[in-house]
Amino acid sequence: MAALRRVVTGPAAWTAGLLAGLALLTGCVESDGTPPGGYAAPQTVAPAAPPPAATGRERPHTVLVLGDSLSAAYNMAPEQGWVALLDARLATEGLPYRMVNASVSGETTAGGAARIDDALAQHRPALVVIGLGANDGLRGLPLSDTRRHLLRMVEAARRAEARVLIVGMRLPPNYGPEYTADFFALFGEIADEQEVAHLPFLLEPIALDDGAFQPDRLHPTAEAQPRIAQHVWPALRPLLSGP
Repeated sequence: MAALRRVVTGPAAWTAGLLAGLALLTGCVESDGTPPGGYAAPQTVAPAAPPPAATGRERPHTVLVLGDSLSAAYNMAPEQGWVALLDARLATEGLPYRMVNASVSGETTAGGAARIDDALAQHRPALVVIGLGANDGLRGLPLSDTRRHLLRMVEAARRAEARVLIVGMRLPPNYGPEYTADFFALFGEIADEQEVAHLPFLLEPIALDDGAFQPDRLHPTAEAQPRIAQHVWPALRPLLSGP
């Protein structure tokens, strides 16, 4: 398999407000990892208003995003989220890909591993973006379990002949220096072992900006979504064929 580009950005420290907000996430899911009221239904994302040049253009290939609330346009219109913004950019640039957002608020890697086969069969993606793991870490789950589930998803995607982008996350330091360091390193280690692409930290461009987060101090605002989309694009674009 040809080596895939690994996108590396510098580490970012968390703000005090964001640290508190991240810690709150452990109270946002039930003991089995289910968010209060159940999971939101996965949704196919399409640009709200494609530009005239993109209207009617075929986009036969799929980029499947498996994430949690950070990817699911939490507390905003679906078209405002970073996944939908990237879908609009794909259309604008005339690339034959569409984004399908199968992200679920409260999702853990165990949930993603359990449903990836059905998602792959349904959408037949050319590329799978795996943005899961934050809820594992914030619940303090064993990293061996997170590793196993991530590997399960990577291996399933590769069996389906899809390329893979692993999107990592950081934890606040109150989880202990060893656990937080090992958690952050886990995503890159799996990407290296499996020779797939890796974006180290989804929230890198906004982590120091308190104003980029909703009142819960955890979820990015709608206004922050373009910055996240711009951050993800350099990791995503090299994995897409086209002009």
